[in-house]
Amino acid sequence: MPLPSPVEPPMRASADPQSESVAYSLPDLVCFAHLHWDFVWQRPQHLMSRFAQHGRVFYVEDAFYHADDLIEPHLEVKERQHGLKVLVVHLPHRLRGQDEVADQAQFEILSHYFAGQGLTQYICWYYTPMALGKSRFFRPALTVYDCMDELAAFKFAPPTLREREQELFEKADLVFTGGHTLYEAKRQQHSDAHPFPSSIDKAHFGQARQEIPEPQDQAGIAHPRVGFFGVVDERLDIELLRQLADAYPAWQFVIIGPVVKIDPATLPRQQNIHYLGGKDYQELPAYLRGWDVATLLFADNESTRFISPTKTPEYLAAGRPVVSTPIRDVVRPYGDLNLVQIASTADEFGRAIEKALTQTQDADWRQRTDAYLATISWDQTWDQMVALMTHKLTPAPVVGR
Repeated sequence: MPLPSPVEPPMRASADPQSESVAYSLPDLVCFAHLHWDFVWQRPQHLMSRFAQHGRVFYVEDAFYHADDLIEPHLEVKERQHGLKVLVVHLPHRLRGQDEVADQAQFEILSHYFAGQGLTQYICWYYTPMALGKSRFFRPALTVYDCMDELAAFKFAPPTLREREQELFEKADLVFTGGHTLYEAKRQQHSDAHPFPSSIDKAHFGQARQEIPEPQDQAGIAHPRVGFFGVVDERLDIELLRQLADAYPAWQFVIIGPVVKIDPATLPRQQNIHYLGGKDYQELPAYLRGWDVATLLFADNESTRFISPTKTPEYLAAGRPVVSTPIRDVVRPYGDLNLVQIASTADEFGRAIEKALTQTQDADWRQRTDAYLATISWDQTWDQMVALMTHKLTPAPVVGR
């Protein structure tokens, strides 16, 4: 496919007052994701919503399989922030498990839709290698693999995922990783890989440092409050949570997030543990405002080996002291800089929380935390990604004849 012709690039109005505006021009962007756009606001939403401010973005989710065979395959289109379009192919039940047939159906439906949209110059951006089945015959100007997690280590991962990932490495022009540990694991598999750890929308989470109304479902919970927000799945150390709740009955543990891939019946149910369910991204600062300590209660297992939790800088931007299990991308840099306390056992975690309960009075900790946060933002991450993509899309100068 020919490269896009040069046009006068738009200027980006940065959401971060400390970030400089960047001029750029890119083709349309088609993002293939395993995460629902409306599920939890995280890395894909931060990045794609920025791209959508300057061009067309099509966010392709996994197909939705109906319970019956009466429906005909069709496409659902939902418009979101800045005109971004979420695309969901609906398929009949009979195609479940028939991967090749289902992939072909999705390819045909998406191809027809994109033709109708006049999509000729475009970038394919992947969050899941499994999307290759429905997209490998597209001909993008650029292919980007934003490897935000080691998906093969997650519960219920498709057995063919590692094979598909190798295929994607061969197709990709650029590989981005969601953290440094993941970068160290993937850089040997691609010659143009770059680490982009989880970043922060400081203005959004900084609201928690101001006076804002207490959410009604949290208002009646006593202090001190020890909080966690995120997806409640196999990565959460439920045994650690159980031990802490038993050892410190006066502490109130507030858990925010949807429960997925694990049986809710396995979660500890002590009276001082409060499961408030999933919350909208816009609501999170108000909950954080009412916490005394924020935690990263992650288990030590295969699914957490490569994670770079977005919530680490989000907690800090909210002004909350943080205690974490020894996740490598939290230890580096947050633990090494003494911005986050690291604890492995329930006893260590309890002592760290006791210290954290007084940490908001530590002016040196707050100053050092804010100095570090000033060096990162989603705008800066996006700018750096755009620069790499633009370089790849720029034809090399012709020298001589």
